[in-house]
Amino acid sequence: GLGGFAPGKIVDLDISKGTWIIQKTGFLGSETTVDQDIAFQKKLGSIFFGGEGFVLQKLSGTGIAFVAACGDFNIVDLKPGEKYKVSTANAVGWQETVTYSIEAAGGIKTALFGGEGLFVTTLTGPGKIIIQSMTLPDLANSLIPYLPQKSD
Repeated sequence: GLGGFAPGKIVDLDISKGTWIIQKTGFLGSETTVDQDIAFQKKLGSIFFGGEGFVLQKLSGTGIAFVAACGDFNIVDLKPGEKYKVSTANAVGWQETVTYSIEAAGGIKTALFGGEGLFVTTLTGPGKIIIQSMTLPDLANSLIPYLPQKSD
C-alpha cells in the first residue's frame, strides 16, 4: 500500500490527460510509464517557494501517478484566465496548462515574522489545481496542546 508523509488524502492522476507539476513532497509513486523530471521556478524571487525549496516535480507521459496532501484537499478546475491565490505551502500541484507566479506576502514585518505564510502563489487557468487544507507545520501546531507538558 501507499501512505503519505502525514495524515491526509491521496489522489490518483491520469497523466495521459496532461502533464502535472507537483510540490516535491506530494509524489508517492506511479506506473513505470510516467516520466519524472525536475521543474524549476520561473522567477528568482520564487526560489524560497514558501519554505518548500525551489524545485518542483514534473510528471508526464502516460499512466497513473499518486499524489498525497496533508489534511483534506480540493481539486479546482480553473477556466481560462481564472485566478486562484493561495499560500504557497498549500499548493500541492497543477496541470502544466496552469501558469503560476510566486510572490512575497506583505511587507518587511511579514518577511521577518511571517513564517510559513511568507509566500503566495497565484495560479491562472485553464487547468486543474490541487490545494491542501493543511500543511505539516499546521498539523504539528494543532497537536501541541495535546502533547505531554514538562512539569517542574
